[in-house]
Amino acid sequence: MAATAKNPFQHIVEPLNPDEPKQQFFNLSKLGDSRYDRLPFSIRVLLESAVRNCDGFLVKSSDVESILNWKQTQTKTVEVPFRPARVILQDFTGVPAVVDFAAMRDAVMKLGGDPEKINPVCPADLVIDHSIQVDFNRKSDSLQKNQDLEFERNRERFQFLKWGSKAFKNMRIIPPGSGIVHQVNLEYLARVVFKYDGFFYPDSLVGTDSHTTMIDGLGVLGWGVGGIEAEAVMLGQPISMVLPEVVGYKLYGTPEKLITSTDIVLTVTKHLRHVGVVGKFVEFFGPGVAQLSIADRATIANMCPEYGATAAFFPVDCVSIQYLAQTGRDSKKLDYITKYLKAVGMFRDYTDVSQDPDFTQVVELDLSTVVPCCSGPKRPQDRVAVSDMKKDFDSCLGAKQGFKGFQVAPERHSAAVPFQFSGKEYTLSHGSVVIAAITSCTNTSNPSVMLGAGLLAKKAIECGLSVKPYIKTSLSPGSGVVTYYLKESGVMDYLSQLGFEVVGYGCMTCIGNSGPLPEPVVEAITQGDLVAAGILSGNRNFEGRVHPNTRANYLASPPLVIAYAIAGTVRIDFEREPIAKNSEGKEIFLRDIWPTRAEIQAVERMFVIPSMFKEIYAKIEKVNERWNSLVAPSDKLYTWDPESTYIKSPPFFDGLTMKLQLPGSITDACVLLNLGDSVTTDHISPAGNIARNSAAARYLTSRGLTARDYNSYGSRRGNDAVMARGTFANIRLFNKFLNKQAPQTIHLPSGETLDVFDAAERYQQSSTPLIILAGKEYGSGSSRDWAAKGPFLLGVNAVIAESYERIHRSNLVGMGVIPLEYLPGDTADSLGLTGRERYTIPIPEQLTPRMLVDVQLNTGKTFQVRMRFDTDVELAYFHHGGILNYMIRKMSEN
Repeated sequence: MAATAKNPFQHIVEPLNPDEPKQQFFNLSKLGDSRYDRLPFSIRVLLESAVRNCDGFLVKSSDVESILNWKQTQTKTVEVPFRPARVILQDFTGVPAVVDFAAMRDAVMKLGGDPEKINPVCPADLVIDHSIQVDFNRKSDSLQKNQDLEFERNRERFQFLKWGSKAFKNMRIIPPGSGIVHQVNLEYLARVVFKYDGFFYPDSLVGTDSHTTMIDGLGVLGWGVGGIEAEAVMLGQPISMVLPEVVGYKLYGTPEKLITSTDIVLTVTKHLRHVGVVGKFVEFFGPGVAQLSIADRATIANMCPEYGATAAFFPVDCVSIQYLAQTGRDSKKLDYITKYLKAVGMFRDYTDVSQDPDFTQVVELDLSTVVPCCSGPKRPQDRVAVSDMKKDFDSCLGAKQGFKGFQVAPERHSAAVPFQFSGKEYTLSHGSVVIAAITSCTNTSNPSVMLGAGLLAKKAIECGLSVKPYIKTSLSPGSGVVTYYLKESGVMDYLSQLGFEVVGYGCMTCIGNSGPLPEPVVEAITQGDLVAAGILSGNRNFEGRVHPNTRANYLASPPLVIAYAIAGTVRIDFEREPIAKNSEGKEIFLRDIWPTRAEIQAVERMFVIPSMFKEIYAKIEKVNERWNSLVAPSDKLYTWDPESTYIKSPPFFDGLTMKLQLPGSITDACVLLNLGDSVTTDHISPAGNIARNSAAARYLTSRGLTARDYNSYGSRRGNDAVMARGTFANIRLFNKFLNKQAPQTIHLPSGETLDVFDAAERYQQSSTPLIILAGKEYGSGSSRDWAAKGPFLLGVNAVIAESYERIHRSNLVGMGVIPLEYLPGDTADSLGLTGRERYTIPIPEQLTPRMLVDVQLNTGKTFQVRMRFDTDVELAYFHHGGILNYMIRKMSEN
């Protein structure tokens, strides 16, 4: 991170404070280049990193010029290196990263290198937040019981992570029970400006969770990458990225008094999906930004993956500094942060139009036009105004199977199933709410919506309202600070009375850790084949993710989660229908209990104070006694336990030698799966429960486990045998070969319908190469690298798709799987592909980025596709068989 004698920009280094001559910075204003003042603020961060790290090898002077010349280079697919200041991991994606590090040490040792070279060079923080499930709810001891179960289920994983925290330098682990990674990042880990090794420079990061972008709301440039890409950064490699276009998003106007930040973000998400920002940065500006709190900005930035951008950046302003003070950062830090950012032209005044930089294009939103809304029933970008929810759901019921359709026959729309629960009779129908969860990083970082939920709960209780007892209600705050201010403000008791007890601190319902529904509820849903609903304050509602029994899932603000829980159905028009009747038979409308923005702000000013943050975070790394008492080995090489079903040495490096093998052509390949549009990483690599009839379940049973011990795919991401069997195991996977939703495919030579893993195993036994056919946005969703590792282990050599989600394409490259893209206008249908053909793809020895290659079919037909290796560095990774092989060979050189 420090400047070197070779750095050609050494002449612009100077002290930030004359009284501290050893604390220096690269003063970009001394470049004397007028182009700098017109650069988007997010691009200035990339430029600073290139200037500071310029060594003529990994980062060249020409890279600096490319970034400075952004106005011309942005549309020309120019590759630049970026060295983030740090890396952040969560445990679902962090465990396989640490497994890879441990296996890489073994591989380097076998090749005669020094295994301790495999060590993070770039600081890495890992927050354990994805392991806890909602097994218990509605009781005051739910939190303790869920945390006890979390340790019981995940002891092996936690011991392994504790080993990693000792074995690897520069890696800090935040123990379970502390909060959600992105909120902990925002409130505690974020530096905003680094002061390290004698230099000041902007904080920046990449993370193994796509919602790493949440930190952009604080003016820290960051985005999600695959675990394998994060590992390379941790080992000191820069990220090779195509210099992005930057869409300027202008906010103006004032939100109506009943609007929440969630309403704003769902509106922005739908708008930017329509604009088309995949692979681009979005940078917010305009007077409307000044009205948004950092929590509001972070909520918008958090949802960045849902509108497809790489980053959603809010440059630092005085509101950012006030937030840092509110969250307990000391005044000395605030002084140098402000002074540094002003010195390098990265401090923003959103009301000063003269500071507005050049953008690729500008889009606008008048905040006064935002209305209360949700998103669903299957995708986060499908915004629905609350006033239209009833009509929209009824439309979805009968519509053709798809993102907005369930294809329920008209005569079954009014189906109702009575059932008994706790001695009383209830009825479920289509649209009945069975899960209501205030959960996820998106909203739990935001005091305005959390206190709004608490105030709504208070008014609901005072009006005599309640939530039906069979609805699975839960509250999983993003940090201990949330519980602190909910209690101090007096609203926690009311939340508890409605069933929203604190059930854990982590990413629970949003990642699929919803836990079981009551058996009578499941039986009623199954008996009536009902489209039951989940309502959650999260950012993901893809099919099969939240819970197998909730086919419709809607994202909503925390107050709306409570409102729909009280109503018990999403088939309600809150403007015209009462939310419920109280015990006296009086009709209560949502408007009667909805708190205003002014009410919420008054409570927030009084109860969300710096001392809370200081108290919670002063003890965060030591407060979990069970974590403290865990005993872990201290050897530098990990001793793999062959009996473990959680942690297993992966086969990625078996037989690896120092000598490169030229990649061969793909000859006479079969199609493993024929897929359509928007196949998500949840379809490819589910994180939720392991179905009892799945290939993974059969494997775990063969290892002596019973169904209650299966845990989730997310928790077993350290075991390749489970994850390979879990690849394409989502029950909502739609494979054109079958023309229905199922985690299965047809083994073409035999015509048999098999689980995807079993079919792939059959193909591997006959040495048959495999490809996948897909439509648009293949791999959209979270940045889970198993969505690339799994297909690799199944023997998939290439994917042919109409387009790719950015992170997933990068992950495929990182595993040596070839991402191929149809030429514009071509699709599987337009080319007449059935998927039953045999495919031969000649791979030339001399490859160039984005080159065209032929695909030859056994029918005699030939068509061209584009090879989506976008940079020379990606080609280098491919020639090595993947990014980790590249790093092992590099680290094994003497």
